[in-house]
Amino acid sequence: MSGLVSSRLPSEFAPAADSLSGRVILVTGVTGGLGGEVARAAVRAGATVVISGRKLRSLEKLYDELVALGGPQPVIHPLDLESATPADYAALADGIEADLGRLDGIVHAAAHFNELTPIAMHKPDDWLRAMQVNVSAPFALTQACMPLLNAAPDSAVVFVLDDADLVSRAHWGAYGVSKAGLERMATILHAENGKGTLRIHALLPMPMRTSLRRSAYYGEDTLQKPQPTEAAEAAVWLLSAGGAAARGSILNLRDAH
Repeated sequence: MSGLVSSRLPSEFAPAADSLSGRVILVTGVTGGLGGEVARAAVRAGATVVISGRKLRSLEKLYDELVALGGPQPVIHPLDLESATPADYAALADGIEADLGRLDGIVHAAAHFNELTPIAMHKPDDWLRAMQVNVSAPFALTQACMPLLNAAPDSAVVFVLDDADLVSRAHWGAYGVSKAGLERMATILHAENGKGTLRIHALLPMPMRTSLRRSAYYGEDTLQKPQPTEAAEAAVWLLSAGGAAARGSILNLRDAH
């Protein structure tokens, strides 16, 4: 069982245009469905957003979209989570400090999923890649940024989970194992940071219209699923001062859908 309790969005929840005003937020996996939506929602909430991913052209396209929203100017920090070293994470943290002088939150939206496959047939390279992107990278990036996060008056790290009952089933392989590891990491981090200015959160989105879901559910009409907009707005709430009410919990959006 997880050490994190489950929580819900407030019944009166609505995105506030200034809820992240003055804050600097780092979002990984922004070239994916959820990460890109989190970046847009954070800009609309007034944040300066640092967008991170491995495809520079896609980052530049998103950058232009974020600028067009009219909020604070975003910052691009390319990073390939599959091959990043501790020095790369340290350089990213140093770059944020040099460019922006602070960091108030991270949303770990990057995820690696290739295909459903039995463990007996799982390609070892793909297994290691999933562990690197889904578990080791969030650890290394969070650790490198903790001095900045701890220096902020109110900061938050958001880990994106998946349905534990679902991804514990046959053929979910490295993705299922890595998501369990990510949940345990969030539990331990909360136990270590339960009373300081740094808050630890987990987010369990509803089924969404993303490329990862299309890869996992071959026969499903993914277009019938909602866009990641609501999950992105929930992530922004967790990053805001209001999110303190859900500190150390899994914000469960699945039960509402």
